[in-house]
Amino acid sequence: MNNGFGKRLIIVFCAAAAVLSSCTSMGDIFIDSHRSQHESNLTEVERIIVPLEAIGANEARARNSDIASARRMIAGMERESSADADYSGRLIAWSGRLAILEGRYTEAQRLHRQSILVSPGNLTSIILSIRLEGDPAKRLEIIERESALLTQRAAGTGELNIERGRALLEMNRFTEAAGAFDTAFASGLNEIYGETYRSARNRAWELRNTSGVAASTLGVLGRDTITWNDCIALARDETQLLRFMTAGRTVNDNELFTRLVDRGFIPFTQDITITQWPTERPRAASVVTRAGAAWFVWNLFAQARADRGMLTRYSARFATGPNPRSPVADVPPLTPFFDSILGCVETEFMSLVDGRNFNPSAPMRGADLLAILRRIDN
Repeated sequence: MNNGFGKRLIIVFCAAAAVLSSCTSMGDIFIDSHRSQHESNLTEVERIIVPLEAIGANEARARNSDIASARRMIAGMERESSADADYSGRLIAWSGRLAILEGRYTEAQRLHRQSILVSPGNLTSIILSIRLEGDPAKRLEIIERESALLTQRAAGTGELNIERGRALLEMNRFTEAAGAFDTAFASGLNEIYGETYRSARNRAWELRNTSGVAASTLGVLGRDTITWNDCIALARDETQLLRFMTAGRTVNDNELFTRLVDRGFIPFTQDITITQWPTERPRAASVVTRAGAAWFVWNLFAQARADRGMLTRYSARFATGPNPRSPVADVPPLTPFFDSILGCVETEFMSLVDGRNFNPSAPMRGADLLAILRRIDN
């Protein structure tokens, strides 16, 4: 072989190697691009479905437009063929989770089977299997089994701990539920989980010391608004604060409400801007505000201390004379609620929301009221 031919051969080999190298590089870029798009697709589906799952199937079905939008999105992704088995399996499982929200449980079961055939052990199908189980104790068994299989791998521990927190919350194991949610949030989950389940975690933490309460009480504590009937039930069932009125006898709710109104423990109105009471009596089913709760609490506290002078203690100091004043920005000095609100703030039964304002018209939460009533009772 002459030198010229050898040089040409070397050049050909180098060019071929360069082409092959370029093809490999371009192939990697193509694959990475598709993977990136796949993850983006799944993240978008997750962002829509997770909040719907958190509110429960019944309420989610009332959001027809959101569910329909999610279904169209998944259908569009399914039409795009993909050789990535993991992506396909996860997408099918998300479709199954959406089917649960649509009330199509048989379809969700079918999609679960299909998902694990396409991609055995993918995390989304595991979560789907958990959500297909209605019994929280059995769900917890599945979660513990799957968590053990994950061992120390980070991937999946966050989502499984979200499911663990949900199951424990349903089982009234509140301290454990709060811990599971905290572990999930610390695992690097997508932000949508923290945004969606932070309130559930906070509720679990608030209820951690409610062991031994009546089942009906737990129902009240789980709501963000309560009525006068709820206030009465909490005081009657979880404390001794109403024994002065019942003397240990059973008194039906309507009669007890009437007695408390007549004795001034429940105000005729919760409007703190008034300076004298209206003639219309309050309704037992009315939502209780922070102002109304302060009135109820402070009157019970005065009764428990056998000191009715507490009911005028603050107005005598701040709201008399030619220039009455109020140390709380949004509580007028001449309102009938002045003493009860200031009393609750000074004793730290209730707090100023921003250091200056009481926010009297905001609804009172059951867990907060029970904590106050227990402090008075003890």
